[in-house]
Amino acid sequence: MGTLIITAYGIFAVSAFARAFYQIAPFPQEGKVQFVDAPLALTLSAFAAAVYVVATLALARTSPTAWSVALAAVLIEMAGVIGVGAWTLVQPELFEVATVWGGFGRDYGFIPLILPFVGLFWLLRHRP
Repeated sequence: MGTLIITAYGIFAVSAFARAFYQIAPFPQEGKVQFVDAPLALTLSAFAAAVYVVATLALARTSPTAWSVALAAVLIEMAGVIGVGAWTLVQPELFEVATVWGGFGRDYGFIPLILPFVGLFWLLRHRP
């Protein structure tokens, strides 16, 4: 089960990073929203990517420090997906560009909403 959770976090780390990089990189492309047009949404995409990277790396280690870092990352992820998800419902005009956590992870099959609960359950069952 632990390997599956680490793999899921790894997939989200790569996909969130790729999405944030594509969204933020100033590639001149017709129809592409640039960072100056949606700084909040694009910054949140980059933040989500960083959280997934940290969570993946910490979950893959077995030290007590790594467990604490993983717990913090998973809790930040949980707060982020719930907070950003609610925010996108309240002020959708701020999120014309989709983010990983937007709409509670709607673009990713709501897995970003489920994953932190699974990660938290696993972490609490496997304390160092």
